[in-house]
Amino acid sequence: MAEFDLVLRGGLIADGSGGDPQVGDVAIRGDRIVAVGAVAGQGAREIDVAGRVVAPGFVDIHTHYDGQAIWSDRLNPSSQHGVTTVVVGNCGVGFAPCRPGDHDLLINVMEGVEDIPGVVMAEGLDWHWESFPQYLDALEARPRDIDIAAYLPHSPLRVYAMGDRGAAREAANDDDLARMRTIAKQAIEAGALGFATSRTFIHRTAAGQQIPSFDASQAELEAVAMGLADAGDGIIQAVLDVPMRSWDDEIAMLRAVIRKTGRPATFTLAAPNSGPRLWEPVLAMLDDARAEGQQLSAQVFPRPIGMIAGLELSTNPFSLCPTFQAIAQLPLAEKVARMRDPDFRAKLVREAPADGHPLTQMGRAWDWMFLLTDEPDYEPALDKSVSAIAKARGVTPEEVAYDLLLEDDGHAMLLIALGNFFEGRLDAVQAMLDHPNVVVGLGDGGAHYGVICDASFPTFTLQHWVRDRTGSRMPLGQAVKMLAHDPARTVGLHDRGLIAPGYKADINVIDLDRLRLCKPEVRYDLPAGGRRLDQRAEGYDFTIVSGAIIAERDTPTSARPGRLVRGTQSAPVLEAAE
Repeated sequence: MAEFDLVLRGGLIADGSGGDPQVGDVAIRGDRIVAVGAVAGQGAREIDVAGRVVAPGFVDIHTHYDGQAIWSDRLNPSSQHGVTTVVVGNCGVGFAPCRPGDHDLLINVMEGVEDIPGVVMAEGLDWHWESFPQYLDALEARPRDIDIAAYLPHSPLRVYAMGDRGAAREAANDDDLARMRTIAKQAIEAGALGFATSRTFIHRTAAGQQIPSFDASQAELEAVAMGLADAGDGIIQAVLDVPMRSWDDEIAMLRAVIRKTGRPATFTLAAPNSGPRLWEPVLAMLDDARAEGQQLSAQVFPRPIGMIAGLELSTNPFSLCPTFQAIAQLPLAEKVARMRDPDFRAKLVREAPADGHPLTQMGRAWDWMFLLTDEPDYEPALDKSVSAIAKARGVTPEEVAYDLLLEDDGHAMLLIALGNFFEGRLDAVQAMLDHPNVVVGLGDGGAHYGVICDASFPTFTLQHWVRDRTGSRMPLGQAVKMLAHDPARTVGLHDRGLIAPGYKADINVIDLDRLRLCKPEVRYDLPAGGRRLDQRAEGYDFTIVSGAIIAERDTPTSARPGRLVRGTQSAPVLEAAE
């Protein structure tokens, strides 16, 4: 009789600790790793993984699968890129708690902030919940490919506690604060990982209004965080209001909340493309917090932050031009035919855009706009930008962008790198990622369906930072630790992110030589035929969740071992005894 259910033989084990990878075996019994190294016993299934990287399943702590986890049993693209655990509820947006009369309001918030079409949510959400604990029950009821955990989101909480006053962003009174504190405590006790909020002016409803949590007072954040303290668990996730406010003021506020409540916090950090090196003083603030004994971390995306523009997507450089808006709803083929008319082209390239959503208004960053090819380059040379091409050709950037959009019969995509691309390099990103209190994240899977496809960042990290980058690279052990161990520890999931006895059997077997990030593609597979960007990868020989193989040779299997993770998880007893 076999001693183990599965044994991976002879792989290069990057165990998540950050050390140099070692050749060895990994044995799995049930949903746990039970032996690592030279394994003598036999498995019911034995797989020769010589020449392959064996790594822990990756953990993405910033996603928005709040809706997709209700209507789908696959959390892709994330699960196509080695991610085995995701966290939802980020940015303080989500679908619980919510009274029946507020369904449309929360859909409007999510549509505006996360670019999920309202019709998709109206069709896909069954609303078999009102309270946050009931929402967790709904997540638990559906098997899925990978594990999911959830934050309590601030905007639904505020509306639930305050009604119309919360939606209108009125100041919370003492009764409101007490109610939010109680709900937060109950959410943590039911299994929330923490509490998430957004203070940024960019996050708006589909109607263009500020979201309910925008500009909430420090007293309100402290009251909710005290609910976490009452329950004795949970982390605060925040998107701060920068650049409208200074990093000094926003981080000082967040540190004051930590100081009062004793709860850890994490916030979003990015580098600009030019100007002052604004990330450096923020890293110094993290050092100060650590010296004070505060648990404060920054989340950084490992490639440029920005958008994907195209005629088939939510935005393009002409989206706000009246002439384009007249054809925006046409089928793609008809839209392309109209745009190939010379008179139409001449008019549109001269036309100024109208006002619109802040992100859409950023869609003319010509210096940071690049064509995405079949081998997508996320650290392109600046001489490949739209502005550089225009200068070389002696034409306007509008003309270059217009012509690029029409390539591939209108299926062309433009990468608009709005941040993290300081002076046309990713060196600032590397400096941030090297900081001990920075954690990788911000994949945003399940959101921005028509403008972002960043859930692929684990594959990018291994392909670009570890294998292919020109210039300084990242050791494989460090990269795997960054993708698995560190984010798991940040949110209190101490039972995963390492390949060691007693840990959860979430594992990737990766052919690093074959690893390839494919160009994003448009699919119409959301509820009500909704559109989304998807991005595949090649090179994942096996992805394993709780001991079950969910993907083999880049192809999903029918296994659905993913479960709801209720609250923080303790480290295995074996580790504690070492």
